[in-house]
Amino acid sequence: MKFPAAQTILLIIAGFVTLLTWLIPAGSYNSLSYTESTESFDIQAQDSSYTLPAKQESLSQLDIKIPLEKFTSGAIYKPISIPNTYQQLEPKPQGFFDFLTAPIKGIIEAADIIFLVLIIGGMIGIMNTTGAFNAGMAWLSKALKGKEFLLIIFTTLLISLGGTTFGLAEETLAFYPILIPIFLAAGYDSMVGLASIFLGSAIGVMCSTVNPFATIIASDAAGISWTSGLDGRILIFVVCMVVTIAYILIYARKVKRNPGKSLTDHSVTQSLNYLKQATSDSHVTLTGRLRIILLIFTTCFVVMIMGVSQWDWWFVEMTAVFFAGAIVIGFIGKMKETDFIQSFMQGAGDLLGVAFIIGLARGITILMNDGLISDSILFYASEFTTGMHKGLFINVLFFIYQGLTFFIPSSSGMAVLTMPILSPLADNVNIGREVIVNAYQLGNGLFNSVSPTGLVLASLGMVKIGYEKFLKFMWPLYVLLALIGMMFLTILSY
Repeated sequence: MKFPAAQTILLIIAGFVTLLTWLIPAGSYNSLSYTESTESFDIQAQDSSYTLPAKQESLSQLDIKIPLEKFTSGAIYKPISIPNTYQQLEPKPQGFFDFLTAPIKGIIEAADIIFLVLIIGGMIGIMNTTGAFNAGMAWLSKALKGKEFLLIIFTTLLISLGGTTFGLAEETLAFYPILIPIFLAAGYDSMVGLASIFLGSAIGVMCSTVNPFATIIASDAAGISWTSGLDGRILIFVVCMVVTIAYILIYARKVKRNPGKSLTDHSVTQSLNYLKQATSDSHVTLTGRLRIILLIFTTCFVVMIMGVSQWDWWFVEMTAVFFAGAIVIGFIGKMKETDFIQSFMQGAGDLLGVAFIIGLARGITILMNDGLISDSILFYASEFTTGMHKGLFINVLFFIYQGLTFFIPSSSGMAVLTMPILSPLADNVNIGREVIVNAYQLGNGLFNSVSPTGLVLASLGMVKIGYEKFLKFMWPLYVLLALIGMMFLTILSY
């Protein structure tokens, strides 16, 4: 018996969700969206639609406690659920044909992310052909000798800062091809590299401080200022990052002292090979041409991060940056046209499996939406917490958000769907709505660190680590972070 591959896991989950559409009653909330051109609210009900003037009175009429300017400024740009409007609908169970077409629909819907991954793969292929990576690693292995632990600290910390400030998540897929070889050359296994990149992003998003795709959009949907509870979020970010970095360092030190302790045996072999290669390539000169190539490669990532955080870029613009970078590197490396095309296609082909993982995960969400069970799950979750004591309520909500994340992995999607429904529950138990926002962030972010419907399988595919290996590495840290989150939420609720 062997643990199934990531694609197989996702197909099994898709089959399970298909079955749930036969078992969970179909239903939905009415939704509200703002139309700037007509300055009106569009209300979509179960069997009708109508408009209301974009005024605060209209929101009050619908029991939506969100300031009008949150809609007019564009802070809330997705349709939100209207409280107390849930209705059961005619069942729409998904059949075998729906199960078969969902992955295809998912691949089409996730085309923007998929093309980013494939273009990055092509760029990596070009880099490998120029020899810049080998020369750079030979230099880096000398520079880091005796200080390899700094690589873990700085990588995890910098990526987590991106996660907590602007939601750095899917973009980290671009970092694996360049950073994993560096971790291996430093004598670690690929699990250390994966943890530093993936957990840096995951814990950063989990403890978002000013992240517009989590903190700000959730606070807006809850009807409060995003600065409410900021001090507490900064504190929990610092605590969780210190714990996470310490956990990675302990594992990394164990593997470096005894490679047999690695959870990824093949990665130990890779690590030793990279060390051997770095030693044998120590005579390789990092020429001016190769330095320029590495500079252009690094600049692509800097431009990508600036574009997302400052210029309102998304996947199309990010992909264009890496595509342009690949062409420029090819010219500077004096590659022939046929060699360029062959290297680019081979590099893209190496990441084709990751592209399918992303599409399969998106297909699961499509099955839920088409089966009309997403809102039903949210409705029953809100009903379950009614009448609870505040301490029990907030911790139960923390775990409910973890369960909802399996079905709704998107942080922004989770915020606009759940906050209008669940944030008013805070008023009933006499706690601040910012505590609900914290429960959402911690629950959603924590479970996304292991959820097969999130980014973890795509990330594991990039580094060729089995899901069961990662779970074995992750579970002690998961339990520790869950306990910290529960303690934090309990203190805030009193």
